[in-house]
Amino acid sequence: MPVWVVPRKSMITGPMVFVIFGLHWASSIKIYTNSWAVHVPAGPDEVERITKKLGFINLGQVLHGSDLYHLQHRSVQKRSSSLHRSKGIQLKKEPMVHWFQQQTIKQRYKRQFKMVPTDPCFTKQWYLNNDVQPDLGVLTAWSQGYTGAGVVVTVLDDGIEKDHPDLSANYDPMASYDFNSNDPDPQPHYNPSDENRHGTRCAGEVAAAAFNNICGAGIAYNSRIGGIRMLDGIITDIIEAQSLSLNPQHIHIYSASWGPEDDGKRVDGPGPLAQEAFFWGAVNGRGGLGSIFVWASGNGGMQYDNCNCDGYTNSIYTLSVGSTTEHGNVPWYSEACASTLTTTFSSGISTERKILTTDIRMRCTDQHSGTSASAPLAAGIIALALEANPALTWRDLQHIVVRASNPSNLKAEDWSVNGVGRNVSHYYGYGLLDAGRMVDLAQKWQTAGVQRKCVVKFLNTPQVLSFNHVVRQTVDGCAGSSNYIQSLEHVQAKISLSYSRRGDLEISLISPMGTRSVLVALRPYDTSTEGYKDWTFMSTHTWDEKPQGTWTLTLVNKGDFTNTGVLHDFTLVLYGTDEDMMSRRIEHSVLSECVTRDKSGKCHECKSSFYVFGNLCLSYCPPKFFKTLKKVPRTNGKPQSSHFALICASCHPSCYMCKGYSANDCISCPSFSTYDETTSSCSQPSFPRTHHSIPNTSHLPQSAVATLIVGVTIPLLCLFTLIFSWVRFFQTNRPASQPPSTVEMNILSGMSEEGATIQE
Repeated sequence: MPVWVVPRKSMITGPMVFVIFGLHWASSIKIYTNSWAVHVPAGPDEVERITKKLGFINLGQVLHGSDLYHLQHRSVQKRSSSLHRSKGIQLKKEPMVHWFQQQTIKQRYKRQFKMVPTDPCFTKQWYLNNDVQPDLGVLTAWSQGYTGAGVVVTVLDDGIEKDHPDLSANYDPMASYDFNSNDPDPQPHYNPSDENRHGTRCAGEVAAAAFNNICGAGIAYNSRIGGIRMLDGIITDIIEAQSLSLNPQHIHIYSASWGPEDDGKRVDGPGPLAQEAFFWGAVNGRGGLGSIFVWASGNGGMQYDNCNCDGYTNSIYTLSVGSTTEHGNVPWYSEACASTLTTTFSSGISTERKILTTDIRMRCTDQHSGTSASAPLAAGIIALALEANPALTWRDLQHIVVRASNPSNLKAEDWSVNGVGRNVSHYYGYGLLDAGRMVDLAQKWQTAGVQRKCVVKFLNTPQVLSFNHVVRQTVDGCAGSSNYIQSLEHVQAKISLSYSRRGDLEISLISPMGTRSVLVALRPYDTSTEGYKDWTFMSTHTWDEKPQGTWTLTLVNKGDFTNTGVLHDFTLVLYGTDEDMMSRRIEHSVLSECVTRDKSGKCHECKSSFYVFGNLCLSYCPPKFFKTLKKVPRTNGKPQSSHFALICASCHPSCYMCKGYSANDCISCPSFSTYDETTSSCSQPSFPRTHHSIPNTSHLPQSAVATLIVGVTIPLLCLFTLIFSWVRFFQTNRPASQPPSTVEMNILSGMSEEGATIQE
């Protein structure tokens, strides 16, 4: 019995001593259960005999392959303060039972890190610390132990201050590069206006360190963060493609908060190289699970811009993120479009708070704003989900984002209910992203089936546009083919049309289940007469709907009655899966704990019916992997003893789903690959390249082409004739002893180089 010594002059009284003693005594009491562990080396048959004789239930081996068994007796209380001696005596009398132990309840506590960061500015991170409701649910995710560990995020921007005291601990040089200067150092270039602060601010939102008494905390404060400097200089298609494809087997998430100018006039997107980088990232990134591209939806709200006129945010491969203010209002800069999938917080009017993060020159700022601030918050939340389940594909994450977005308390006039009962908005997508819900779903999500693509051409001949033009067609979702779709994901409308004032034309798409996606609304500043040339609009509003039925495209003139135009082409492209996603039950975790590990800590074996996938135990094998057996050592210590464990092994790189290691073991193929049923193999992906930079003159009148050629060629010939005459004049009038001047040598050298370029 413990002796309690009370110090002199203590304020502890007699009753308090009694309470403390009582608590200590209560915590030392053993609570016995109705379970026993027994050691029966004779094997399972002998265990069955004993359990039947004594009335126990055999719950199987405690450790796979061992002689220890878990027995339970239903007539015994589940919780008791006393040992059940009669059952112990019965087991003791059994000669084949070498050892037994009635199980007691053990008090165990999670050795968790501190959940709430103590950083001095964390109180200003209102979107993380429950200061507003609902917030981003990050505290809930942190409370489960998820902080982004093992996940690599890079920010494509104007650089990252890698030695910033709140970023340096998480900085990852393998996720960084300077494509503007072509060197591995992404440090931003400093100038008096501090204009190259954007990337450092975005990086801090994701991965600013916690508990270091500096600034605030990133959402994924244990993730690795890199920076790609590509916006501070000349930007080309090559630079964008290289940035989007940097180290895709190391980087998990690419966060971008940029795009074409948000002036309400432009229709612009990635060039052919950047498009291919998106495609290859989705097909090959993260070992074939797909790189995650998170994109800010745009800041052109004041100019009535529409993010569906931005080919980066409306790509199926990017996860487009909108903004809301601390009061749940639509920000003044926010763009509305049907491709936005989800929303996080950012700035609003002058009285509303902004985002706190790291700043260049080793500083901290609470003035980060715009959708630029929203995308990195989403990237941080996705990093938490990937830590919870690294086996998620790029499409799995979009499915989870749809389900983890909360429409509550977000104010907008355009909220509607889609065909499967989800609230959706052109400003907010499916609502405010919830990190707690994200990690919960990540742990329970069974990977989605193969992406299917169903292409439906609507027009055989061009149609002159009326004031309120309607095009309808019944679609079967490619029934009877390998591209049959039962549940939709992304929907694209590829449109070519001419129009006298492009911004006056509102285009909408109505699904068979009645969901209306405004593909582009009135854009008063867009006075272009070019129309849309093979432009791809995209909607996420019909997610999980069935595609079968009548699809309707409406084109409405919102401007002057004199506007005219012609619809040249309209093709509907449906993406989805053959599974009925709305009937899917998301209940049980797809994850389990590892049973045995090797000396390096790598998982060797999982519980029954779970497969080893890296250091995870999964109830399934993700795409690019197949289920098989692997011989592993037994845990009983017997020499040369082994058995087989369930594992996920890698498919051949050409396969998406497979049944073996060979290229002829494919079950399904990646996007843009063709499946050969006779050889069970996949062709190499063939991405449909488009070269927008090459002018298409096939639709121009011959007179216009001739004018273009003459108008460009004649001035060039005149210029070269003038330069050549000027040089000849100097050569003719120069004294014989006078060498050519430096200026003249430079001119001649430049002409020589110019001539070489022309010859090529």
